[in-house]
Amino acid sequence: MKLVVGLGNPGRRYALTRHNAGFRIVERFAKGHGIDLSRQRFAGRFGCGQLEGHGGESIDVCVLEPETFMNLSGESVAAALRELPIDDPDQDMLVVVDDVDLPFGRVRVRPSGGSAGHRGLDSIITCIGSRGFPRLRFGIDRPACGADTAAYVLEEFSSSEAAHLDEHIGNAVNALETMLVDGIKMAMNRYNGDQR
Repeated sequence: MKLVVGLGNPGRRYALTRHNAGFRIVERFAKGHGIDLSRQRFAGRFGCGQLEGHGGESIDVCVLEPETFMNLSGESVAAALRELPIDDPDQDMLVVVDDVDLPFGRVRVRPSGGSAGHRGLDSIITCIGSRGFPRLRFGIDRPACGADTAAYVLEEFSSSEAAHLDEHIGNAVNALETMLVDGIKMAMNRYNGDQR
């Protein structure tokens, strides 16, 4: 079984903000594979389904959107790992997260690493005691010089960004599917290059 975790903040107030890119990507992924995220479990929205792998084999996939608010995401993830049949989160968990250090819409696949200052990732690392899990980072770009980053990530995308957001989310979903079906190395080779 694979666990896909999308990070964001719950509620209508935050739904369209940059910080909720992780939610939007996993929601598109779940919809595309018939995974219902209406269940409330592990202090979040949760659902399971299957993804078709190579040779007709099926991959069991669960999707989790922690609703603990971003800074406490790790509490939800740790609760899920205690109950789900996942032996090694470093192999079987993927986290989808926004990244201010990447240009808008850019996707970056990482096999492991630190939080890079992202509070949601920091919470997960602290709560599960590992930084070895793969993650898919989605670029939301940096705020203008001198602007407050905390306020910036809680703003909605600009109109010019919104015009291309659907396409970029689709690309991120493709990267996520590649991570699950073909592995992290293949996804890195395919998506970590120059994306135009």
